[in-house]
Amino acid sequence: MAEPTPDIHRTIDAVWRIESPKLIASLARMVRDVGLAEDLAQDALVVALERWPAEGIPDNPGAWLMTAAKRRGIDLLRRETLLERKHEELGRDVTARQEQAVSDLDRALDDDVGDDLLRLIFTACHPVLSREARLALTLRMLGGLTTDEIARAFLVPEATLAQRIVRAKRTLAEARVPFEIPRGEDRAARLSSVLEVIYLIFNEGYTATAGDDWMRPALCEEALRLGRVLAELAPQELEVHGLVALMEIQASRLKARTGASGEPILLLDQNRALWDQLLIRRGLAALAKAEKPGGGSGPYTLQAAIAACHARARTPDQTDWARIASLYAELARVSPSPVVELNRAVAVAMASGPAAGLALVEALASEPSLKDYHLLPSVRGDLLAKLGRNSEARAEFERAASLARNARERELLLGRARACARD
Repeated sequence: MAEPTPDIHRTIDAVWRIESPKLIASLARMVRDVGLAEDLAQDALVVALERWPAEGIPDNPGAWLMTAAKRRGIDLLRRETLLERKHEELGRDVTARQEQAVSDLDRALDDDVGDDLLRLIFTACHPVLSREARLALTLRMLGGLTTDEIARAFLVPEATLAQRIVRAKRTLAEARVPFEIPRGEDRAARLSSVLEVIYLIFNEGYTATAGDDWMRPALCEEALRLGRVLAELAPQELEVHGLVALMEIQASRLKARTGASGEPILLLDQNRALWDQLLIRRGLAALAKAEKPGGGSGPYTLQAAIAACHARARTPDQTDWARIASLYAELARVSPSPVVELNRAVAVAMASGPAAGLALVEALASEPSLKDYHLLPSVRGDLLAKLGRNSEARAEFERAASLARNARERELLLGRARACARD
């Protein structure tokens, strides 16, 4: 096998991250087995790593990977004597295509979404799995994230996360969970998990856990697309609109979040003229739907309301930090977590001064789940710097940089540490 150059390897990795969710979803619809679909997709990636360095990246890499995966599937099914039963799903003869077209039409007439990716999310969010397994499995397949990246997002050891994913795929296969978007009560039962998965996919795109780039906009776009589809699917579910509002408003800042060289630009330093006003308007409209009587108190709607406070402020000084702190307090009540408390501390610091915020941060210092969370020392360093305690702030920024897995974020934190040394 030709040894991939760094450039071709990065290109293949980028193609895989973009194409793998659609590839796995389409394969899962064909073979009706989520674990087998991912295996076939991975096999196609191996073939790409063998051939693309010598042959070049194909014009349509997604179609190339799908063809390779189908061929691998046919070979596998032949060896397992399942060719006759599965050939209509993976084969290419005319009769099979005609029969498949009729079958697909029948399903489309009875299906109000017709989206393989959304089917995959609902399948992976089946109640036969634990909440943690649902999130991990879907992020692995739809987000194109590595096991290590997901483990970092969940603040759990990589080995624990890997076992969780293996067990989840085995459980779905053994339970013969259908590859479908459920209806009625079954749909409502899985909706919270589906929303959480879409939210986490967006977050990984908004601030990448690891890698050379601070953002992965394609993930944000895919999560937003899925959220909009889901809002059409379940228009009476207020939290769906809350999540869409949150993503629309956050996505409006994407062009302002990095500089010309890809360096991160923090919220208060961003050029707000670059914020996408169309996305802001869409987000505020979705928020209005979520906040209608009887709504407005769910975690996504509350986060969207916080994002709206930033979106409505023409300058950083006009930001209503007191309201943001209040909204974070309500969010901590509805959906308590150490990360929410850390965000609340930042808002309190902006509203009432850095000493008030630092007191809340210090209370989180012994929280086990934040032990390796780089944003805890980052926030502490920022508040210490504002209080003039520069030597302490420098140590905190250096610790945050040592914990950060994203290269851009690490550079930012080291720059802040150097600034403290100069002051």
